[in-house]
Amino acid sequence: MHAMTNANPPEIFDRRLLGLRRARAARAFGAHDFLFREVAGRLIERLQEVNRRFEAVLEIGGGRGGMAEELDAGWAVRTELTAGFGGEGPLVVADEEWLPFAQASFDLVISNLALHWVNDLVGALIQANHALRPDGLLLVAMLGGETLKELRQALLQAESEVSDGARPRVSPFADIRDLGSLLQRAGFAMPVVDADTITVTYPDAFALMRDLRGMGEASALIDRPRRLTGRAVLFRAAEIYRDRFADADGRIPATFQVLTLTGWAPAAGQPKPLRPGSATARLADALGTKEISAGEKAGR
Repeated sequence: MHAMTNANPPEIFDRRLLGLRRARAARAFGAHDFLFREVAGRLIERLQEVNRRFEAVLEIGGGRGGMAEELDAGWAVRTELTAGFGGEGPLVVADEEWLPFAQASFDLVISNLALHWVNDLVGALIQANHALRPDGLLLVAMLGGETLKELRQALLQAESEVSDGARPRVSPFADIRDLGSLLQRAGFAMPVVDADTITVTYPDAFALMRDLRGMGEASALIDRPRRLTGRAVLFRAAEIYRDRFADADGRIPATFQVLTLTGWAPAAGQPKPLRPGSATARLADALGTKEISAGEKAGR
């Protein structure tokens, strides 16, 4: 286990509450796992384009991620914050912020929609780097700052109208502009970050909120309001959501921005980054991968 880089990282998320919500979600997760299945499929497609076989795989958040069993790996270990999730292979109950693995244990670390809940993302990435063998690959998908922007706007406006002021009720997510530098700070070579947008439609805001609870993705902010959201606020938010965003059929869109982080554990003989503006070939070619276009949408 390796210590964090930040002695006192800001406490944004209530990790205990997050664990309780994931434990509750585990009982019926299969009824709400569409986003995880969609993103897992996209990550596996990327891995299939990398010209190598990964013998030892660590899947962080693998209880919900569901990728390890799809890979042609020698062996794989999954971690999850709480017990109760299905899947094949060993499942280690472990906090993503404190990975209990020895240095240079894996040649692939993957994570599907788990690391946007950590308080010290740099520290978590450093631990993933330490767990990788030289020239091992990190591939992470996490939710980005555009996620649930419609719900965020509707709740803030509703609460400002109905009560005295508004408090955040939707968790903040990472900004794509910051993640490349975070990968570099964590010691990864050839870091790449890109974004996809997945838009899902619902009959109303209440159906969306049920799905978020079923995924274990409801807000776990430490600075969240301690009282339950009143019915008046929720119904007004649903009205605002419908009036502002509904399509011609009355269905509302929910935006999920998925940020994909790729980096390699340093090793002798790796390509060195070129000076800005001096490249003569695409980075995707150097990595042996294909470029994934953004904007493919999944309906519901």
